[in-house]
Amino acid sequence: MSKLVVLIVEDEPLLRMDAADFIAEAGFEVVEAAHADEAIAILKIRPDIAVVFTDIEMPGSMDGMKLAHAVRLGWPPVLIVVTSGRVLPPEGDLPANARYLRKPYRPAEVIEAFREAA
Repeated sequence: MSKLVVLIVEDEPLLRMDAADFIAEAGFEVVEAAHADEAIAILKIRPDIAVVFTDIEMPGSMDGMKLAHAVRLGWPPVLIVVTSGRVLPPEGDLPANARYLRKPYRPAEVIEAFREAA
């Protein structure tokens, strides 16, 4: 059985590395992106991405919420987990098949959310 592939989209390098470490330790394959444009480019060439784990606040052409909606339109089966320590998504603004986790999140709750895609 192949590992579930998780795309982490986080502009803060230390947070991205920390998430990559605990997600890989939980048995997932990890792919990293520093912003939404990089994430979209990866999704276009990696049809095996099963989960997108994204921060809301990011520099670039789109924030994490816009990325979540772009992922839902372009890659409907992908599970989306959105996170932020400062921004709450407006009620009803998360795309279908998406979860929101407030920072600071516990690694166990992140992994639990990913298991839904397994």
